[in-house]
Amino acid sequence: MPRPRRTQISIEDTPWYHCCSRVTRRAMLLGDDKFTGKNYDHRRDWVESQLLKLAGVFAIDVAAYAVMSNHLHVVLYVDLETVNRWSDRTVVEQWHKLFSGTEITQKFAKGEVIEEYQVAKLKHLIATYRSRLCDISWFMRCLNEPIARKANIEDNCTGHFWEGRFKSQALLDEAAVLACMAYVELNPIRAKMVDTLENSDHTSIQLRVNAALKGEQPTKLLPFIGDEQLNQPKGINFALKDYLELVDETGRIIRDDKRGSISANSTKILTRLNISSDNWIKLTSEFGKLFHGPVGETQSLTRYCEHLQKRRRHFSKSCLHFQAD
Repeated sequence: MPRPRRTQISIEDTPWYHCCSRVTRRAMLLGDDKFTGKNYDHRRDWVESQLLKLAGVFAIDVAAYAVMSNHLHVVLYVDLETVNRWSDRTVVEQWHKLFSGTEITQKFAKGEVIEEYQVAKLKHLIATYRSRLCDISWFMRCLNEPIARKANIEDNCTGHFWEGRFKSQALLDEAAVLACMAYVELNPIRAKMVDTLENSDHTSIQLRVNAALKGEQPTKLLPFIGDEQLNQPKGINFALKDYLELVDETGRIIRDDKRGSISANSTKILTRLNISSDNWIKLTSEFGKLFHGPVGETQSLTRYCEHLQKRRRHFSKSCLHFQAD
């Protein structure tokens, strides 16, 4: 039985979440249909475009994603500081990028005078929009529903396109975030769809590699900002070059037809995370099998479960991989 979303998402404990949606009906609806021979890869473009569009609307940043043939992975960061800093007008303008709003919010957005008796209703709407713009459930709803409608129109049918609710995992610490990102971005290589990161279409790692070749970072993805510092900008506390090198070397190892090893430079990153090379390979190869709930070091998982009053720490043994041997 599915667990209530409130038991899976707790922004008080962590702003980081791994979400996954899978298609239903018949497999490969986003790739090659083995029964008809028809190719649906253009739908992966739909998903990627909508995902990156939402990153510019919600106060939720995309750290990593991979659009596969029949499922989608995305690592999200909920930015409460930004959404609380937005003015009322900004909140309404952001919401109107996706929805028409109401007559009152349209008038407010245009700078028209709001009647006194309508002010309370306007404030309630703005508070509702502000809450939704940092809500992962609304983010995933705005991602999945338009894709489902377009697919049903194209297939001339009705019914569910996505398989029930999206799945979400709380990523409780820095090690869990980085391991999950690498796991997500290595999906095409693990599936032997491609040989290199730069050829991994419809993934965040491809965007990062292409931008890095120009000395840049993708504007629609949460950036890497180097080592942690005081008054730092928002981002991932590792150097992009080091992360790309680590993921590339990891990809070479997990492929059966390639050889490789974790370099001394990448080992420094794993040392900071307190993860052995063997455990890192295990995590990035089998993350989906090891964890079906919150992810992190044992202490992080204990604090999370205590706060949400969970009686059992599911998959706590898997958390032992977040340590050096």
